[in-house]
This record gives sequence, C-alpha cells and structure tokens, in this order.
Amino acid sequence: MYEGYWELEEKAFRKTPDPRYLFLNETYEEALERLLYAVEEMELALLTGEVGAGKTLLTRALVDRVGERFEVGMILNPRLPPRQFLHTVAVELGLEDPPFHSTELLDRIHSRLLALDDEDRAALLVVDEAHLIPGKSTFEEIRLLTNFQLDDRNLIAVVLVGQPELRGRLRHRTYQALTQRIGVSFQLVPLSLDDTRAYLAHRLAVAGAERPLFTEEAIGRLHAATDGVPRLLNHLATQALVEGMARGADEVDDVAVAAVLEDD
Repeated sequence: MYEGYWELEEKAFRKTPDPRYLFLNETYEEALERLLYAVEEMELALLTGEVGAGKTLLTRALVDRVGERFEVGMILNPRLPPRQFLHTVAVELGLEDPPFHSTELLDRIHSRLLALDDEDRAALLVVDEAHLIPGKSTFEEIRLLTNFQLDDRNLIAVVLVGQPELRGRLRHRTYQALTQRIGVSFQLVPLSLDDTRAYLAHRLAVAGAERPLFTEEAIGRLHAATDGVPRLLNHLATQALVEGMARGADEVDDVAVAAVLEDD
C-alpha cells in the first residue's frame, strides 16, 4: 500500500510477531537474556507487560534463539480446564493421540520428557496470555509439570506470559507453591522517547528504508499519543505513513500525525 511510495521492501509496522523486527533496547535485551537463562537452566519464568508491550514478539525471538535442541510447545489460549490444558500440552510436545485422563496424561508427558532427555534434547512450554487461565486447578497442573526432573536437572522449562494482573493473582497465598518455583521474573515497561525514536528507525531499516521518514516533531507526537506502547506505535505509524503518502510529502511531519490522531 504505502511501501512503494516510501521505497520500502515490506510493511514496517505490521502486526505479525516477526522476530526480525524485535527492537532490543536495554529493557528488551535484558528480558530476552533472562528468559534464555531460564530456559537453559530449565526453570519456571514469568514475563509480564501491558497489552501491546511486545511480549509475544519477545517469546517468538526466544523460541528462535533456543534452536532445535528444544521441543517447543506454545499454548496461545490457556483459557482451558485442567484436563484439556494437559491434553494441549501433550499435543504441543509431540505426543500422538494422548489420553484424556489426567493421571495418564501426566504419565505420558513424563515419558515424552524422558525420551527427549535420552536424545540430549529438552522441552520448553510457553503459555501466552497466562492471565486468562481460569482457575487454581490449571495452575496446579503447571506446577506438577515442573516436578518432572532427574537428580541433577529439570526436564521441562516453562515460561508464563501475561498482563500485569497475573502478578497480582500469583501473589495470593493459594499460588505460593507455584510462585516459589519461579526462577526468573521480568516486567516489560513502555518505551522512552529515545527508545521510541530508535524503535521507529529500527523497524523502518528492517523494512528497507535508507533514510529517516519521520521528523523529530512527528516522533514526539507519536510517543505522546502512545505512551511508548509498541503495538500502538505500530498502528499510528502505519496510519501516519499513509497520511504522508496522501499528502505527497517527502517525510512524515507532526501535521500528518495530528491529522491521524484526529481521525483515529
């Protein structure tokens, strides 16, 4: 749509979690390094952030980084009762036709983890939107998964990803047995103005831009309007590029951004 006008090879601010577009400022780099550490140590990790903070993109980058040594299971919608949750875990970890009884499911998952260990491999389970988990029982199944271990190592790494309210929920004494097992915990924060400037430049460069496309005033308006939330930045930056194209501009200025904000 606007790529040709701005001489881009692809859309710079699309919504898909493409790891090439991961912007590693100090916060996101630390988050990724901590998650990598948790996975290598086969620990339980907790990653939280507001809606649109980039949590999903960060976990996709994590999966790319860990490589083929890990059998990766991704649960994108964990709003499941305990047995169905375990069944989904089993399927994600490569089990064919897993049983539906909880005890048998845990036994089969355990056997699968042991088989992976025999192959010098391991398992990684990423539970996205974990704040949507419906009740204590499903969290208890996650805790039971972390029980699978040998004398000197765990057999599965688990990363819980969710909105900040997940932390408040897990602080309840009901979940103490689970939270005591969290080895790595990280909260994402919004981008600063400097980070917003670098974020826009990074995504444009990945998309093929060879020059700056947003004026400093435009960047300031985008940051103020979005509070540095990446998903909101992506949306407004796209609309601003379209607006700039419609105006026949050489760059996107604060007037174009203001017009977008009026219409949005």
